[in-house]
Amino acid sequence: MKLECSIEKIKSALMIVDRITGKNLTLPVLSSVLWVATGKSLKLRATNLNIGIEMEVPAKIEKEGVIAIRSDILSSLFSVLSGDSIVSFESVNDNLLVKTKLNTIILKSISSDDFPTIPIIEGDEIILSASKFLEGIKSVYYSASISEIKPEIGSVYIYPEDDIIVFVATDSFRLAEKKIKIKQKLSFSGILIPYKNTVEIIKVLEGIEGDVKINLQKNQISFSTSSIYLTSRIIDGSFPDYKQIIPKVKATEVTLLKQEFISSLKVSNIFSDKFNQVTFNIKPSEKVFEIEAKNSDIGENITLIGGALSGENITLNFNYKYIIDCFQSISADSLNLEFNGSNKPMILKPIGDSSFMYLVMPMNR
Repeated sequence: MKLECSIEKIKSALMIVDRITGKNLTLPVLSSVLWVATGKSLKLRATNLNIGIEMEVPAKIEKEGVIAIRSDILSSLFSVLSGDSIVSFESVNDNLLVKTKLNTIILKSISSDDFPTIPIIEGDEIILSASKFLEGIKSVYYSASISEIKPEIGSVYIYPEDDIIVFVATDSFRLAEKKIKIKQKLSFSGILIPYKNTVEIIKVLEGIEGDVKINLQKNQISFSTSSIYLTSRIIDGSFPDYKQIIPKVKATEVTLLKQEFISSLKVSNIFSDKFNQVTFNIKPSEKVFEIEAKNSDIGENITLIGGALSGENITLNFNYKYIIDCFQSISADSLNLEFNGSNKPMILKPIGDSSFMYLVMPMNR
């Protein structure tokens, strides 16, 4: 193998593929990046068996070939190499010779014979802008369980409704749903992408302009752009029938400004207990909405919030963190809070945006 390419392009690619490498003692080749020099480009591959990636870097290929190099060494090296715009690579006695204007480096290679194949996914196909897919998945993924005990809720659930893709995640304490309208009607079965993989998918697709092609098979999903091919394992399981827990009616409703609500929650959290508990006292008959927090070691606080209130009086306890997380998904200035009695979830919706819905269960304390 012998080639030349831009040092900046190789740096950018290695920053992404390094995240996908695995730390597997029984299969050490997973900690490496596979270099495949072919045609007019260098392909860098990495996988941890749950997720795999191939990035294509433009290169001047003088001699085709394949070699595997430890990812941590590559990342450390290219994080400090600078100055030259061009770097050359050549495989010499099963090692990789790296040359810049100022440096001559030999990197020990790893046998590439055991490097897993990154599967080519051929199945249901969806084409949409990378920004739309990211908007959908980023709006909900933080609500998934980080535990792998119940894989079906440790995932982001994606399913179609005609020309809408619905993204949902829950950890059983809160639930986020985001609907993204697209230009084609879809009919694929719902899929579950593991939470850990969604984090990496977001990192890889962020900054990509234009469309991404998504292919689905029973146990795999792939994302393709002009220079990136990414695959992820899909969970074999059933997502809970979450629509059953969404209240059909509302007994109490509050409309308020998002920023005022956020500020009030942050003040209350200073005085919350070790469970992050804050108490909502809503009294439409008195036009009062207050958030209360008490901590025996710090003190207590009551914050009044302005807004339009209607319906029955209600008092509920919530985990502050579960509420504050959702604001990363909301661009609207105003919010609607809906309640349906004690021990029932709160529904939070942005005013003027019917595509997002957030549900938070109250604390039974």
